[in-house]
Amino acid sequence: MDPRSEVLLRQAELFQRPLLLAGLPADDLLGTLPQASGWSWHAGDQAALESRFSGRSQFGTTPPEHAFEAAVLFLPKSRELTDYLLAALAARLPGGELFLVGEKRGGIERAAKQLAAFGKPRKLDSARHCQLWQVTVDQAPAAPNLEALAQRYRLDLADGPLDVVSLPGVFSHGRLDRGSALLLAQLDGLPSGHLLDFGCGAGVLGAVLKRRYPQNRLSLLDVDAFAVASSRLTLAANNLEGDVIAADGIHGAPEGLAAIVSNPPFHQGVHTDYQASEDLLREARNHLLPSGELRIVANSFLKYPPLIEYHLGPCQTLAEGDGFRIYRARRG
Repeated sequence: MDPRSEVLLRQAELFQRPLLLAGLPADDLLGTLPQASGWSWHAGDQAALESRFSGRSQFGTTPPEHAFEAAVLFLPKSRELTDYLLAALAARLPGGELFLVGEKRGGIERAAKQLAAFGKPRKLDSARHCQLWQVTVDQAPAAPNLEALAQRYRLDLADGPLDVVSLPGVFSHGRLDRGSALLLAQLDGLPSGHLLDFGCGAGVLGAVLKRRYPQNRLSLLDVDAFAVASSRLTLAANNLEGDVIAADGIHGAPEGLAAIVSNPPFHQGVHTDYQASEDLLREARNHLLPSGELRIVANSFLKYPPLIEYHLGPCQTLAEGDGFRIYRARRG
């Protein structure tokens, strides 16, 4: 059981009613709280919850439409995303109770101050290195417009200007990160066919690929519902087409790919996690055509070339800078 769920269950009497668990972990919590439902924006967690508690959790960027008497938000990493989620939940709970639970090292004490916009917050419990806070929603806000909260910026590229739309919580929100900037300069000479932007975030790489290789089919994949929505907005802002997929890792990607291009993810919540990136390196060959290419950016300190060569083929370093390297390998 996730420690945040354990803290909730220390106060289980508070949650024996129609309850929405927002950003819930994929553990036994729904089974323990029979009147609760879930709202997840993590495709992997949603798949696990659906397999065990069919129909009781919804995936997406907005709260489920059904009624609930109280809600619990499991604190996400991003402050901007926390602002949006709290407002979205509070808008549905005038006079109701809104709870916030999170790890101390994840910034729960700071985040609890954000509850003050709706009423007087109070700490209910502190255990398992986590805290549980509650507020009665005396000042319910209007439902927030998620797209209005997007940050938009323009990249002046050799192919022309590209407009990027980034929603709260998406990696490198509102700016181009250094790794992607280095990879953008190394996208020439990709093979013809179906291209995949793996871990697409706001869709920068995918949009550039579609513009540079307009005859190629494009797919973009991310585990996060807000990233998926951002990528769709970025494509639309530039009049580009692509299939955007919500999936937990490379296993959810199409097969028969000509190339996989990626700034692979390595963070999940407040914890560092390289599993999705390492799975990509191990499994890429199962999704690539013979002679299909993997082209990625990674931190220079990560020992990826031996892993790439073992599972795919000879690994070439195309560029290096700002603590990153661009690697290329082709399936033999």
